[in-house]
Amino acid sequence: MNPNNHQGPQGGNGNLILIGMPGAGKSTIGVVLAKRLGMGFVDTDLLIQMRCGRLLQEVIDNDGLETFRALEEQTLKDFDVCNAVIATGGSAVYSAEAMAHLSSIGTLIFIDVPLAELQVRLRDMATRGLSSIPVSPWPTFTNSDSPSTESMPSSPSTSAVEISNRLSRRSARSMANCEPLRANL
Repeated sequence: MNPNNHQGPQGGNGNLILIGMPGAGKSTIGVVLAKRLGMGFVDTDLLIQMRCGRLLQEVIDNDGLETFRALEEQTLKDFDVCNAVIATGGSAVYSAEAMAHLSSIGTLIFIDVPLAELQVRLRDMATRGLSSIPVSPWPTFTNSDSPSTESMPSSPSTSAVEISNRLSRRSARSMANCEPLRANL
């Protein structure tokens, strides 16, 4: 997946990579953001499902967490696309190699949602994959230079508008030190 590989305005291959906890809204916001910016959209959970021919929950239930994580890591490391908004699975951040690759092909945007809100969103835990399995502490992303320290609106449309506005302001200040953009929702 590497058509017309070129450097885009977001850095890397011009991609925006959404990371965050399961239920943070990465896929929902990603679709709206891609439409707003005229970019493609890719959900890496769907890529994993296509690669293995099964639902993510089936992989976890039948093959175990370690097998799932290895499949996710390899899928993310093999992944290359240009000018797209990419919604990652909630566990993508557990692979340093996958995150290094994703960082090299675009700008990371951390969708930060309060735990209480995540609990409301994740009512059906039986089908949420890794969000129902105790895992090591989730990595913390901090950036004192981040333009997104205040809370963002909770609707996908207004969140997408706010992210694109923050990216515009951040681009104007230069993205030489390309740490994750933090989007608090």
